[in-house]
Formats: sequence, structure tokens, C-alpha cells
Amino acid sequence: MENKKVDLSLLDGVLEEYGPVNGSLITILQHTQNIYGYLPKEAIELISEKTGIAASEIMGVGTFYTQFRFEPVGKYLIMLCQGTACHVNSSELILQAIKDELGIDDGQTTDDGLFSLKCVACLGCCSLSPVMMINEDTYGSLTPEKAKKILKELREAAV
Repeated sequence: MENKKVDLSLLDGVLEEYGPVNGSLITILQHTQNIYGYLPKEAIELISEKTGIAASEIMGVGTFYTQFRFEPVGKYLIMLCQGTACHVNSSELILQAIKDELGIDDGQTTDDGLFSLKCVACLGCCSLSPVMMINEDTYGSLTPEKAKKILKELREAAV
């Protein structure tokens, strides 16, 4: 994926509202990620400048919480469950099917920026195992064939 210039003016309202509030760093980071889809380095530097919190401390908070990302993600974020129920129901076969279909591994994004893959500890949908979420949609009782079909349909819909 090509790097796009980050429009830091999009953070003005967030920093104006939450910047002066002690203990608001996580809220600022959540809003920042909602705006950009991840936490760009330039945004972290601006947050540091405006709040007086060291960039290293901001990074420490950002890397501690799994909700934060430091790289852009694709239009479709695939979260594949690797919890116990999914594991015993062959989630590794689903992972291999996704890798085969998209040519990416855990933590990567397709070159066209359409799909990102993230293996997660648990999605809380054990009765549907193996399961994956793509953005806000949940897909359960997966087989490798079913997973590939879902990805093909999403790719076709995005064209």
C-alpha cells in the first residue's frame, strides 16, 4: 500500500476537546484511530506536542493495548479466531485457506489495500467455531472452501 500524506488538521477538534484533560490519552488515541484507521507516526508526534506527553510514553500506551494499530489496514479487516474452540475445530485450516486466497500472512495487508489479516485470541463466538469477523460481520462454522468463497465475494463486490 502506498503511503498517503496524513492530514493532521483532522485532529484539531479532538486535541482541543481532550488535550487539556488529564488522563485522556487513551480517548485521544481512540479518536485518532477512528479518524485514520490506525495511529500514524505524524499524529503521535502532534499529540505529544499538544499534550506535553512524551512520544515514547504515547507509544508505550499504544503498544500495550491490542486495540491500537500502527499501520494502515485494508478495507476489509479479517480477524480470525485462534481461541481454544476454534483451534480444536481446525482454525489452522481456515488460516491456510485465507493465506492461499489472499497471499498474505497474519499482520499483513494485500498489495491492493483491500484485505488485512489479524489472528486474535478469541472473538467470543465459540458456538460458531471456527469463526472470523470481517469488519463488523461474523462468519461461523467455517470450512476452507467457505472462507475462500466469502473472500472472493468481497473482492468482487469491491470492484
